[in-house]
Amino acid sequence: MPKESGLKVVATNRKARHDYHIMDTYEAGLVLMGTEVKSLREGRASLVDGFATFYNDELWLEAVYIPEYLNGSWTNHTARRRRKLLLHREELEKIAHKTRESGFTIVPLQLYFLDSRAKVEIAIARGKKEYDKRQALREKQDNREALRVMREKNRG
Repeated sequence: MPKESGLKVVATNRKARHDYHIMDTYEAGLVLMGTEVKSLREGRASLVDGFATFYNDELWLEAVYIPEYLNGSWTNHTARRRRKLLLHREELEKIAHKTRESGFTIVPLQLYFLDSRAKVEIAIARGKKEYDKRQALREKQDNREALRVMREKNRG
């Protein structure tokens, strides 16, 4: 069987970019069980409630939903178990230093396969206030409206 190459996106957390100001992003490896990998290869996962925390100087991904593998047996995994993230020590120290400041959290943005290895893109983020979310939506609508008007002028 030929080895996989390239990028295959399994899940994205579109809500994270709406709810948080993204400060910095990192790519991390994941420690997974065999049935979790098989379930991910079927494209089944959800990052909506996910977050990352430190335990004993290690970064762990929590509340990410990877459903049980349908053809799995007694070796199946639990759907929302804690999964270890693999990063370089310097990156872990940078992330730990930034998240010690109040208001910062670590959220997963995307779960994907890169050359047959499971990776997760995590971000250091600060939560948006409600008025920030409304302002971002208003800017998006204004940009769309301006593009539409420009298109109509170019046609006429």
